Amino acid sequence: MRLLCLSAQVSFSSLLLSRTCGCRKPSVQTSVCPCVCVLVCVSLCVCVCVFCSVAGGGGRLSPLTPPLFAARVCGGACVEVDSDTEAVVGDGFQLGCIYCKMRGEVRAKASVDWYYRSSDEREKGDIYRYQNQRGEIMDPRFEDRLAWNGSKGTDDLQDGSIYILNVTYNDTGTYTCNFTRTLTYNYYEVQANNTKTVQLNVVPRLTRGMASILSEVMMYVSIVGLQFWLLVEMIYCYRKIAAAGEEALRESEAEYLAIASESKDNCAASVPVAE
Repeated sequence: MRLLCLSAQVSFSSLLLSRTCGCRKPSVQTSVCPCVCVLVCVSLCVCVCVFCSVAGGGGRLSPLTPPLFAARVCGGACVEVDSDTEAVVGDGFQLGCIYCKMRGEVRAKASVDWYYRSSDEREKGDIYRYQNQRGEIMDPRFEDRLAWNGSKGTDDLQDGSIYILNVTYNDTGTYTCNFTRTLTYNYYEVQANNTKTVQLNVVPRLTRGMASILSEVMMYVSIVGLQFWLLVEMIYCYRKIAAAGEEALRESEAEYLAIASESKDNCAASVPVAE
């Protein structure tokens, strides 16, 4: 919320600057209005701030998050990213498992199996299976606490993430995601498997990394510096426009006096002298 307020403040300042400088009617003396550069820099700064805030904040997803939200760069693109490994007790947590298909034109059908092994267990056990667009909880310890948060409405799965509701300290352990994909070609089928492991640690409160803290500090420093720069640009534009207006006023006054003097001379020459 604070980021949105700061972004709105920057946008308002840039709009005020554009109206003050009169970018729509640049003066003859300036070939390029500096406000255009200011507006472009403001837009870039806001985009960078939003990106740094999202990347540094961890960006945990809720069960309502659309599939492949964290993995999509643009429509149809898929990027494999690692899952978070630190959950807060009492909150929800997403176990990420993304297995991208290299050739989008090939028909495929996939299923996902999740396994769990606690710190005091030797063997892992099935906890969740998703196949034919249906999910099934296999472990009673996770009954009514697991929800599918991967690809929906298709058998061609690329995101096999699940969401844990109401995380407890007993959820600490090793989670294994097993992707099984069958690729269908014209005359044959190929089966591909992929396994991803998530070592989950449950903590009382979320600890932020140094990179996240530094990115937020740099974001606020950049916004403050940008506000100061906008103020300097506004003063510069105002003084330049005021000076141009005074110069135009002096030129107009001189031209008016010259015309008046010429008219007076013409009138004196046209009046006949009495003999």
